[in-house]
Amino acid sequence: MTEKLLQYLWNFKIFSNFDFKDVKGNDVEIIEYGKWNTNAGPDFLDAKVKARNILLAGHVELHVKSSDWIFHNHSQDPNYQNIILHVVFHHDTEIDELTDNHIPTLELRDYIDENILRKYEKLTAGSQFIPCEPIFSTSKISINFHEGNVLKKLEEKSIEFEKSLEQFKNNFEAVLFQSLAYSFGLKVNAFIFKQIAESIDFSIINKIRQNQLQLEALLFGISGWLEHPEDEQMTLWKREFDFIRAKFSIPDVQFRPKFLRLRPPNFPTIRLSQLASLYNRHQNLFSKIIHIKHADGLSELFKEVKASEYWNNHFNFGKVSKVKQPKTLTKDFMELVILNTVLPLKYTYHKYHYEETADEIIRFYQSLSAEKNSITDEWKRLGVPVKTALESQSLIFHYNHSCEEKNCLNCSIGFKLLKDSSDA
Repeated sequence: MTEKLLQYLWNFKIFSNFDFKDVKGNDVEIIEYGKWNTNAGPDFLDAKVKARNILLAGHVELHVKSSDWIFHNHSQDPNYQNIILHVVFHHDTEIDELTDNHIPTLELRDYIDENILRKYEKLTAGSQFIPCEPIFSTSKISINFHEGNVLKKLEEKSIEFEKSLEQFKNNFEAVLFQSLAYSFGLKVNAFIFKQIAESIDFSIINKIRQNQLQLEALLFGISGWLEHPEDEQMTLWKREFDFIRAKFSIPDVQFRPKFLRLRPPNFPTIRLSQLASLYNRHQNLFSKIIHIKHADGLSELFKEVKASEYWNNHFNFGKVSKVKQPKTLTKDFMELVILNTVLPLKYTYHKYHYEETADEIIRFYQSLSAEKNSITDEWKRLGVPVKTALESQSLIFHYNHSCEEKNCLNCSIGFKLLKDSSDA
């Protein structure tokens, strides 16, 4: 038993019977259980209890053991002066001040189904994919939190974007560029790519975007790759970078992307060239994004994006590849960028101006394919359908925020499993 579980059971009134008696044998009628307080102070506020035929109004404090009242130093704390009921799992000692003030103590040990305790132990003790895996069943659990989870994720991203927008004077185009750079960097180079993007005044990108050679030269130069040219093309990029750096007074900074443990198509050389291609092709990219109403329209923005011709037979500088082919964006990569950057920023822009924003964004997620990764694979193994991006994004969010942290008591699945204790 934990205090958190005890609070959970009290809040949702999950007891085998409600004929409560205090440790003295007196009847205790709970009229209002109180409001769960997650901040400092008593656990449940504004409760109403009838004990010894007297109606009491005030707060309820819960502990695993009665002696925790002493260990938590509540006696001298003014926040606990209006306690009307002390609720414990195990009554191990009398608390004199509570007794003297006629505050009843309710021991819950005999009012809690043991099946719930066994289930909770299974939830928190295992090392499997999700804590409830040993008792999880899609035939018993209906998962209906997808829209809510995706909206929560969008709100989290929105807060991040709002901070960036404040920093960059509400320039959505600049924030989009930085966020796209982050996405193009994938996990290994995401932060480094964003640093590169943030180090460039976006007005410079706008001024040279019609020249893909210069865009690449700028990104490659800041990455520190052009110091020692190995072929004619590198010499050309270096010349352009030196010109741009002098013209726009670009600081002499370098952010070196990583190649380690990356498949060649994801090398930072290829991804930065593709990012340059995207901005070479689209003037006012953010403006285009916010006016698109269907997922197909977003995909169209990325379909013709490809690394420059040099990269047809290269993955790194000066090293010719045996295979020659254009380095275009895969469908999976395009949708990853749309899901993690485009839609959250679109949501951020519209949520203050357009009442139907949430419904529109949800439709985008419903029309995109589900992501394929180790987390979605595990959900599928458990029999959970993962067919659309709405489902995959929701299940990834749920895993990261509930399952991985073993936050079962705030999970709708955990709530259902614990409440149905008779199935244990």
